[in-house]
Amino acid sequence: MNCPGNLSSRSAALITAALLVALPVVVSNRALDDWPQWRGPNRDGRSAETGLLKAWPAGGPPLAWRATGAGEGYSSFSTSQGRLFTLGARGDTEYVIAFDAASGKRLWETAHGRRFSNDRGDGPRATPTIEGDRVYAFGASGDLSVLDAASGKVHWTVNVLKQYRGSNIQWGLSESPLVLEDRILVNAGGTIVALKKTDGTSIWTSEGDEAGYSSAVLHKAGNVTEAIFFTSQRVLGVDVNSGRRLWSYGQVSNNVANIATPVVRGNRVFVSSDYGTGSALLELTASGNNVSAKEVYFTRQMKNHHATSILVGEHLYGFDSAILTAMKFDTGEVAWQNRSVGKGSLTFADDRLYLYSEGGVVGLAEASPGGYREHGRFELRTGRQPTWSHPVVSGGKLFLRDQDAIYAYDVRAK
Repeated sequence: MNCPGNLSSRSAALITAALLVALPVVVSNRALDDWPQWRGPNRDGRSAETGLLKAWPAGGPPLAWRATGAGEGYSSFSTSQGRLFTLGARGDTEYVIAFDAASGKRLWETAHGRRFSNDRGDGPRATPTIEGDRVYAFGASGDLSVLDAASGKVHWTVNVLKQYRGSNIQWGLSESPLVLEDRILVNAGGTIVALKKTDGTSIWTSEGDEAGYSSAVLHKAGNVTEAIFFTSQRVLGVDVNSGRRLWSYGQVSNNVANIATPVVRGNRVFVSSDYGTGSALLELTASGNNVSAKEVYFTRQMKNHHATSILVGEHLYGFDSAILTAMKFDTGEVAWQNRSVGKGSLTFADDRLYLYSEGGVVGLAEASPGGYREHGRFELRTGRQPTWSHPVVSGGKLFLRDQDAIYAYDVRAK
């Protein structure tokens, strides 16, 4: 998720009762270029697409289409089977909305609870998760729904704040739901819960903290499959099978907004926040059914505010507050910093970083520890709200959102 506004805040994996295994999202009939949830197939901000433009012409890549109808909000996109999904608000209501990814035609929209309003922009923040023919959507006011991807028909819905007596947070619930084989995990405004995918009934509740603006990721540690959450107070791991808290770490938390998604490689997890805080790398160690966390380093560098760093090779690329930064994952050593397009968010595809500033500037740069090298930029005419929705690369297109407007650029090499 993003800043106290887009905290965009989005992982399907196979879990069996006999043997829990942490895998990337497994979606039936999913194409390799689909982007079925928050931060892509593996929640790491990386697209597997190749054959994309290595440099843009003056003025940017060709505009394939522009559409309106996304509504107000900071939700980003997920894509699956030729459809583009997001959430937005109009009037007093939030909606789940599907568009045709090839043309921008609106396919359907379904009402999804009460509109969230605040001083940093109204509407939803989370990104829908797509698994097979189902859409899993989480609204800023706590409405969690499962819909049919083709028609928008609601299979079931529950307001988790009411169900679990939770409290909303200042800038609205922003978490993108973590979808597993038989359950959905979210922070229900103070309690981490697992709900049955079939009907939304409770599987377990875990002792929890006030929700942060971050989305959880899945991790396998020894025999334990855990979900890693970044709450308002700390980063922690919970056993996805039972809800048992395994470990926690608080130094990287701030008292305003914890937003960035944890970044996992092997048994190491990187977590970051802004407001003058910093970032940390933790080593996770499994022993039987337990997992412990040990700090590898804590640094004031790479303070991710509303966008999460992306790990490419041995280096993280992300915004240290407003400055684009390359930092070595295992040591915290900074390779370079550059003002680039200005403070924003980013996505990685085909050896390039796709950069989208909160002021509407879009850039293409190399993901290289050797230095910042830009290969094109252009600027959108944006409205009064910052562009906090994250960029998505899918099906040879770069999708960008500015509140009600959606832009699709053709970035496939000819």
